[in-house]
Amino acid sequence: MKRVVITGMGCVTPLGNNIETFWSELLKGTCAIKKLQKLDAEKLPVKVAAEVMDFNPEDFGIDKAMVRHNDRYALYAIAAATQAMKDSGLEVGKDIDSSRFGCAIGSGTGGIQTFCREHTSLLEAGPRRVSPLFIPEMIANIASGNVAIVFHAEGPNLPVVTACATGTHSIGEAYRMIREGRADAMITGGAEAAICDIAIAGFANSKALSTSEDPMAASLPFDLRRKGFVMGEGSGVMILEDYDLARKRGAHIYAEVCGYGNTCDAFHYTAPRADAKCATNAIRLALEEAGFKGERLYINAHGTGTPLNDKTETLAIKQAMGEAAARQAVISSTKSMLGHMLGATGAIEMIICALTLRDGKVAPTIHLDQPDPDCDLDYTPHTARDFGAEMTISNSFGFGGQNACVALRKI
Repeated sequence: MKRVVITGMGCVTPLGNNIETFWSELLKGTCAIKKLQKLDAEKLPVKVAAEVMDFNPEDFGIDKAMVRHNDRYALYAIAAATQAMKDSGLEVGKDIDSSRFGCAIGSGTGGIQTFCREHTSLLEAGPRRVSPLFIPEMIANIASGNVAIVFHAEGPNLPVVTACATGTHSIGEAYRMIREGRADAMITGGAEAAICDIAIAGFANSKALSTSEDPMAASLPFDLRRKGFVMGEGSGVMILEDYDLARKRGAHIYAEVCGYGNTCDAFHYTAPRADAKCATNAIRLALEEAGFKGERLYINAHGTGTPLNDKTETLAIKQAMGEAAARQAVISSTKSMLGHMLGATGAIEMIICALTLRDGKVAPTIHLDQPDPDCDLDYTPHTARDFGAEMTISNSFGFGGQNACVALRKI
């Protein structure tokens, strides 16, 4: 089995559209959740979200034709991938053969904004007014396909769609591609741009979203007052490489990807299992594959701020590691600042894990004022702290009972 490392990263987020700005704001505990700015909040049951602002596709070399022909989620993915490729310094044709270079960028909802726009055209003006590009802009694999076109990635292309676990599964499957020798490098991550009327209405009507109108009291992971998650958007992309290839070309290495767990609750289409059995197994599988032996561990929790998730995730961590080891881990939910970026969230949180290993700093769980007695682990309340993590894991759980966990090791 090959060793797999991270050599490049890029992001588009509600806290900034490059890695260093994003990380700096996160460590400050900056909350990106605000009153809705791109939609008419008066018509909606939810008034706040974590929106990407000041995003100009041309800043990332995306020409006007590509902007016209892509949903916003795909533009976020291309922008994040452009940053990650530049950061890695990987050159196709020089460092790697295009046939050994793959792409795995997933999305939970795909081009839902395109879907809404074209459905409106159908209702208002009839079928002839529906764009001929409706299908290619809307489908959930088009971000991965278009990133592959831009960067000549002719190897495996595997866009994952597993709801809120999408980004983590994408990275896990890309890791396996390289580990098993099916590719030498992969562009991987997730992208989402689902802050639109119909998505907000659907999530709100399923009782998944926080209805707080106060941005500072809306996303409350592990807090007794939590009542739902806050929608976010953006993209996170990593370049994963065969360790030997990265060493040979003198690449900067952020961390080694060393473990992956993938399970399904097989229980309910939205609710997690109360016994956390399968989430526990996903965490355990990742730690076992990583060879975890009590190293200093940081966990980026799924931590959505929904009543059921936070309680069952706490239980899963304890069951996977044992009570004593779980209490030694340092944990945080960065959704307290970023909201829930759906299919992109796992990828962004893997980037956070890599930066935690690089800098020895843990981003906080802000707004954790009234800890839930059922959520009694070390969730890094309020402010960032120094912590020399030797290993990290990132948990993601999605509708459909999807469970994913990826482990990174300091190198």
